[in-house]
Amino acid sequence: MGDDTMVGGKEAVYDVSVECYAVLGTANLPIAQLLKLGRGAVVELDRKVNDPVDLYVNRKKIAKAEVVVVEDHLAVTVTEVLKRAAD
Repeated sequence: MGDDTMVGGKEAVYDVSVECYAVLGTANLPIAQLLKLGRGAVVELDRKVNDPVDLYVNRKKIAKAEVVVVEDHLAVTVTEVLKRAAD
């Protein structure tokens, strides 16, 4: 057996996909208000402009990050890794 197939080898998980997303903020809206939203509608979130965003992997909050622009794309840079994944 090669080193890359050994149990406990890091290489065994390199191709495993995980869901990763950043949450800018949240808002609670009544369905009636949600149904009235149209193009250009503004929904106020529970965060300030410079507040960190939450970074989740497989629905577990694992870090805090800040939003950055890379070329023409939005991205995040991790600013704090949580000691234990939060639910």
